[in-house]
Amino acid sequence: MRPLVRIMLRDSLRQIRHIAAVPHAEARGPVAEVYAQARREFGVVAPPLALHSPAPEALAASWLLLRETLLAQGRVSRAAKEAVATAISRANDCPYCVEVHEAKLATLAGADAHGPLADWADRNALGPAEGEEQRPFDAADAPEILGTAVTFHYLNRMVRLFLPDSPVPDAAPAKGRGPVMRMVARAMRPDAGTTVTPGTALGLLPTAPLPAGLDWARPNPAVAGALARAVASVDAAAERWVPEPVRDLLHTELAVHDGAVPGPTRTWLGEATEGLDAGHVPAARLALLVALNPHQITDADLKEFRAFHPGDRELVELASWAALTAAVRIGARFTEPARPLTSTAG
Repeated sequence: MRPLVRIMLRDSLRQIRHIAAVPHAEARGPVAEVYAQARREFGVVAPPLALHSPAPEALAASWLLLRETLLAQGRVSRAAKEAVATAISRANDCPYCVEVHEAKLATLAGADAHGPLADWADRNALGPAEGEEQRPFDAADAPEILGTAVTFHYLNRMVRLFLPDSPVPDAAPAKGRGPVMRMVARAMRPDAGTTVTPGTALGLLPTAPLPAGLDWARPNPAVAGALARAVASVDAAAERWVPEPVRDLLHTELAVHDGAVPGPTRTWLGEATEGLDAGHVPAARLALLVALNPHQITDADLKEFRAFHPGDRELVELASWAALTAAVRIGARFTEPARPLTSTAG
């Protein structure tokens, strides 16, 4: 069992699909800095983080989001935040993230106390549920809890594209998967004597204004700063090369679907991209799929995108921008009042 765990941790970057992650030994500059912080404060450079490494700004953004919401020691316990991360990942049907964070939750004291919070996160994954009257947490806890939800809406979309359904190798015996994951989860902790202090990693990215709709984060400067800096950095990277019609289309389609997952066929995709210049269609299709229904991404979508944009950095930057744009839109809905149930009397 322990040899399998060692192999998983040592070779975890090989799980990453479609791009070549920067190996630990070859990391330089901002990538090396993020890797060092992650090893010290998270215990590992996990594949959902390392998959961003071809795009250093996206890597820094993803680390700030993960660190300042899930990992930093604030008002909310790590167990409560892991319960939210697991529930959001389950709502998004991201089995890789469910397996990892469910296993981590099982290793934490007080895990059983957060059932109501997990239920709330599941019901309200895409915004206030009908009939929802009261949140099972204080207003002062909202930045960490809602920030964790936004972070995992983002990470789930990236993981669905770049990672398999499970971090455990297919060859592992079924009965051993649970114990293996619990051992891996225990490795996901800060180095002895290390305190994950809120806000100390914000300097990885420049200051930026908090995006509209995320005012619930403002009372917590570390969470607000992470969201603001991550969004600004990822948006700036996209603006350098993603065509404006593609960027405009994503915002339009997110508004049209308003949290609903389009499907079950891909007819919606053809309708959305009709009229775009042919050279813009592959990037537009992939961005829409990442944001709205990553389960529908095919190898053909990636091949068509690569024909115009062969670099790993461009693929990561496009996916990161689409995923974070969708996650922030979902996060903005958390400020909406719960909708009353429609009366059926008559």
